[in-house]
Amino acid sequence: MTEQLTGGCACGAVRYEAKGEIEFSFNCHCRKCQRSTGTGHSSAFAIDVAGIQFQGEVREHKAISDNGAATYSGFCPTCGSPLTSRTERFPNRIYIHAATLDDPSHFSPSVIVFEEAAQPWDPPIKNLEAAPK
Repeated sequence: MTEQLTGGCACGAVRYEAKGEIEFSFNCHCRKCQRSTGTGHSSAFAIDVAGIQFQGEVREHKAISDNGAATYSGFCPTCGSPLTSRTERFPNRIYIHAATLDDPSHFSPSVIVFEEAAQPWDPPIKNLEAAPK
């Protein structure tokens, strides 16, 4: 599905416009996502990096994901809001956190990632398709 989406951080210092095909939307329960969002999972969608433009500075923190790949969590340096994630495994793809959308009600996850790492206090949605490994 081709979309034109807008969003940004909590304080407004970072804004983005995303255009293009949404590859997939997902909930990820890996420990890296738990730590970077401060919750039991991240909810995000994947698009081609060429399809997004940012206004304002996005800083990144490098970490190693549960599968051993280097990942980069993008955040606003002013308010600390998590905005993006990307991985060396898929260099042309960026993941945008659903809660950063101006209208997050349009988000609907279709895939679950690292369901086995879900915390008991944040159980996964059961009708989501498992991501290929």
